[in-house]
Amino acid sequence: MASSSDHEIVSELLPFVQVYKNGRVERFFESERVPPSLQDPKTGVSSKDIKISTNPDIYARLYLPSKFINTTEKLPLLLFFHGGAFCIESAFSLYHQRYLNVLVSQANVVAVSVEYRLAPEYPLPIAYEDCWTSLQWALAHHHSDKYDGSFAHDLNEEPWLKDNVDFNRVFLGGDSAGANISHNLAMRPADENDIRGIFLVHPYFWGSKPINEVEINMELATKMWLFVYPSAKNGVDNPVCNPFADDAPSMSRLGCKRVLVCVAGKDPFKDRGLLYYEGLKKSGWEGEVELFENEEEEHEFHLYGPDSESAQLLFKCIASFLNK
Repeated sequence: MASSSDHEIVSELLPFVQVYKNGRVERFFESERVPPSLQDPKTGVSSKDIKISTNPDIYARLYLPSKFINTTEKLPLLLFFHGGAFCIESAFSLYHQRYLNVLVSQANVVAVSVEYRLAPEYPLPIAYEDCWTSLQWALAHHHSDKYDGSFAHDLNEEPWLKDNVDFNRVFLGGDSAGANISHNLAMRPADENDIRGIFLVHPYFWGSKPINEVEINMELATKMWLFVYPSAKNGVDNPVCNPFADDAPSMSRLGCKRVLVCVAGKDPFKDRGLLYYEGLKKSGWEGEVELFENEEEEHEFHLYGPDSESAQLLFKCIASFLNK
């Protein structure tokens, strides 16, 4: 017989998550999980699932165009971080499997799509740490002497990275929350040659002071941040959420050479993306930043309609960025 705690809600972030008194977490708004593919019939991309770390347990889905398997041709490496408000979705979801298949096919890259742990069971900054660990794991395939030696005990070398990656062309990228993660990893101290560039698609950034009329009524964006990172100093003005907060480090420290910012015209986060683009240009950062806009589209539209003309234009832009 079910107890009252089975149905008593203690916290929620609608329309995404409800948390019950007995500890159960119910997620909504997610796409189905799908297995990897030996060779996707539409794109010719192979994928497989691996374990990156055993302490903590971190998993990922790897992608490689099938034509490069059993070769030593060197390709760019993309560390990809999915969106989902830091609390839903997965590297193993249908949406992201379709997305990565298309992007990897068009760009001819090796991709590592990271299954970072989600709030509320694992509140931020855990996702940032999981993704940082994943980046260090990937880079350890190139120069293990400079990174955490524990990987050698936890893992076998991954042949798709060892055989097919040009480690002079390492990129980070993601959508929404994943774009936020990409920026924050690039802000951490690292060798300047480790990351060539980052792409941010419909990035989630926020702040306590609205920058347009739309934000005045966007209570969900603030509520989301406090739900996934309850211990964040200064709330939505924590620098990992608001790169232009008073105590945020200078954007001139961004540890890569190139940035692509992608926004959508009907996305309520659009102006935050534009602020990021303009702020980076004015910061004294010495790299190259590009802006791409799908004028008539919504937040993360490309996940729901990957075959649309607008989505194809977005994919083409990202693929071009990864190959410059």
